[in-house]
Amino acid sequence: MEIIPAIDLIGGKCVRLTQGDFNRQKTYHEDPLEVAKMFEGAGITRLHLVDLDGAREKHVVNHKVLENIARKTRLIVDFGGGIQSDEDLKIAFSSGAAMITGGSIAIRNRALFLHWLAEYGPDKIILGADAKDGKVAVSGWQDLTEVALLPFIQSYLKEGVQYVICTDIAKDGAMSGPSFELYKHLIAECEGLKLIASGGITHIEDLEKLRENGLHGAIIGKAIYEGSINLPDLHRFSN
Repeated sequence: MEIIPAIDLIGGKCVRLTQGDFNRQKTYHEDPLEVAKMFEGAGITRLHLVDLDGAREKHVVNHKVLENIARKTRLIVDFGGGIQSDEDLKIAFSSGAAMITGGSIAIRNRALFLHWLAEYGPDKIILGADAKDGKVAVSGWQDLTEVALLPFIQSYLKEGVQYVICTDIAKDGAMSGPSFELYKHLIAECEGLKLIASGGITHIEDLEKLRENGLHGAIIGKAIYEGSINLPDLHRFSN
């Protein structure tokens, strides 16, 4: 199972929100590059970099941070937040992203997202499927749609999507454990899905259970920053 630490960006700084609430923000580090280097030094190879300003503004904002991390580390970065147009996509890839995660765009402009999938391939285009009460949320989770999560994922699997990052918003930043039952249900109903869990991961035991349940990867944020998961302990999950 891939272990993927997260760096969320507001104003160029490393922050965490709770349940996507911009009013419940905590800054963990002024320099995201130093955090990325810490991950790299611990043997981590992947990074999930989220432009929260971009998600709110509906266009990429923190691409200079992405560029700095991509240039000065060897981390494989997937970048999301505010990728709403061809121009945003080009900015992300030209700034050093190895992959992008598209969530809002997959709801708002299915044709464009499918165009990206066809042009760049499923190894570079990840579907972001974040939900609350079984419905997909967009715009940095500020807007809850009426789109049901499972059919949304299934419809994109039929189009060639392989990787899906799924966050249960109610769990995010709450340090209460991930949505095990949700992930088990999605894997059971979606043949071939490479599901990446995000939100609520608090202890090493959570990761062990996710691996047992067949998750392809797990994104960890607050648990690392708050010290409930220590980076050296993650070596046991190395592929």
